[in-house]
Amino acid sequence: MCSPRSIFSEYFPMSSLWMENKPSFGETDLLCPQPRQFPMLLWLLLLLILAPGRDQSDKLTLQAPHSVFEGDEVVLRCQARGEAREIHFYRNEYQIQPNFTLKSVSRNDDKYHCSALMRGFWGWKKENSKHLTIQIQELFPPPMLISRPFSPIEGSPVTLKCETWLPPQRSDIQLRFCFFRKDEALGSGWNSSPELKLPTVWSEDAESYWCQAETVTPHIRKRSLRSQLYVQRIPVSDVNLEIQPPEGQLTEGENLLLICSVAKGTGTVTFSWHREGTVRSLGRKTQRSLSAELQILTVKESDAGRYYCAADNIHGPVLSKLVRVTLSIPVSRPVLTVMSPRMKAMVGDVVELHCESQSGSPPILYRFYHENVTLGSSSVPSGRAAFKFSLTVEHSGNYSCEAENSLGVQHSDRVIISVTVPVSHPVVTFSPAGTEAVVGDVLELHCEAQRGSPPILYWFYYKNVTLGSREAPFGGGASFNLTLMAEHSGNFSCGADNGLGVQHSEMVILSIIGPPSNKTFLITVGVTAGLLSILGLAATAALVHHFRTRRNSERPSITGTPSCSPREFQEPSRTSNTNPQEPPDPVQLQPVYDNVNPRDSDLVYSEIWSTQHTKENSANSPRKHREDKEPTVIYSDVKRAYPDDSAGQASIGDSDLEDAAENYENVPCILPALDH
Repeated sequence: MCSPRSIFSEYFPMSSLWMENKPSFGETDLLCPQPRQFPMLLWLLLLLILAPGRDQSDKLTLQAPHSVFEGDEVVLRCQARGEAREIHFYRNEYQIQPNFTLKSVSRNDDKYHCSALMRGFWGWKKENSKHLTIQIQELFPPPMLISRPFSPIEGSPVTLKCETWLPPQRSDIQLRFCFFRKDEALGSGWNSSPELKLPTVWSEDAESYWCQAETVTPHIRKRSLRSQLYVQRIPVSDVNLEIQPPEGQLTEGENLLLICSVAKGTGTVTFSWHREGTVRSLGRKTQRSLSAELQILTVKESDAGRYYCAADNIHGPVLSKLVRVTLSIPVSRPVLTVMSPRMKAMVGDVVELHCESQSGSPPILYRFYHENVTLGSSSVPSGRAAFKFSLTVEHSGNYSCEAENSLGVQHSDRVIISVTVPVSHPVVTFSPAGTEAVVGDVLELHCEAQRGSPPILYWFYYKNVTLGSREAPFGGGASFNLTLMAEHSGNFSCGADNGLGVQHSEMVILSIIGPPSNKTFLITVGVTAGLLSILGLAATAALVHHFRTRRNSERPSITGTPSCSPREFQEPSRTSNTNPQEPPDPVQLQPVYDNVNPRDSDLVYSEIWSTQHTKENSANSPRKHREDKEPTVIYSDVKRAYPDDSAGQASIGDSDLEDAAENYENVPCILPALDH
């Protein structure tokens, strides 16, 4: 029941010696002490309280390998002396699993221990083992990045090496490597080779590089420090510009190729092309090469000049020598202009032809043509060519010119020159021919100038008074018809004008003689009419008196019954004319009988009409008829106002007729009698 030995041996191990030499007690002494034993029990309890406790390491012991490599698996064991439960393992006071793998040696001062609940005198109590440090050895050191060469020349290869090693105890472990520029992996990624070869490096590749090394099993990865790569650049030199086609001889419209090259220089080179005298470059290219090309399409005259190129790879631009580019330009289509002293060229004028091409490589040969016949030629280095000549009549027609250089010929448009010939002195002729004519004949005046450019305007004159005008639009002559009267005896002439001045003909005298050959017949008809007038004298006298009264009281009527007023037929109408000197056409009516100033009579003029008059009448005619549908005059006569007047005037004006109305007779009302 109570076993002092077990209790003392359990809780007071240090007193085991004492227990062996303690006084003899019975087994029931402690459980059932006797009064005489109380001092001894008190003394034992005091020893129990004051006696030092048993060391913890004796109760729990942490078992672990003393030295391991990175990546090795570590197994921890907790050895307990006595009954224990709920055993836990700790690293730096943090609970861990008993089995784990060490992956890093970054912390070699980790402290490990274990804990458990152990049965004690007073029940279950948590006990801890002593702290233990595990020595971890590095599997391989962090790699070091090495470049060979250390400072490469731009464009040359570089070898990068990720250098590390394994301990002899772990030489069987396989490593793999990966290289980086900044944060970008190079090559194909992880590789078993610790070296990476870069075929070429450029100045822009001068960055920080680093590498990583790792084991496949166990997985231990380490990286190197960053290492800066320095790349040397060689400046460009011996810049040269080449032109195709060779020697810079081009024809306008072709393509020009400019090739810029350098003999030395590394890295990225910037090429630029320039034409002398211009600020802006013609083109620019940046590339990793020792030459570059620029093509100028469809060159024109303004592209001629001297060219050069420049190359730069950060150390400053280097210029090439100047190369000249010349262009052979075909002549453009020439323009022909005519320089004349006046708007209309005249015979005798000095005319100058100008032929000019706006573009073309000199020298240019100009030729001038008249109706495809060469007039002359001229070769000029630049500008235009001129050709002068004096105009004749034969120079009218088409003119052109052509321009020619080594690249071809161009023809101008045709220009028409019309040489205006002034009219010569015209000649006036009569038809019928002769210098005598009979009253009442229709005389044709013909005026013609033998020379002169059309259109020609002809004027016809009688005693320097304009009779009228006619135009000949295509040249030749013109005619004017006139019904002759007695007063038309005199001088006739004509003039011709084509805008360069009027030329007058010589005057031709025409004499007007008596009536035509049927005069006897007409007189007979007149006498018969007179007898019929006497037979009806009474009626006729009344009618005459009636019409005279009506003439004095009323104005002539245009419509209605035909009037018997003598003023209606003798007063000429006032018609407008574009030329105030040009008379209207002569009267178209032809009399059946007329008599002008018989010698043995007091009549000045007598006439019998049998046809209608027309609307148009001559201004020179002594009579002008109004338009009417019926014949208005059958018989009329004009008596002398003063029979004894010795003046014997051949014609009487309108004012005289007004004053001598009583001396005029007109008997239109006998027409029905004549018709019957």
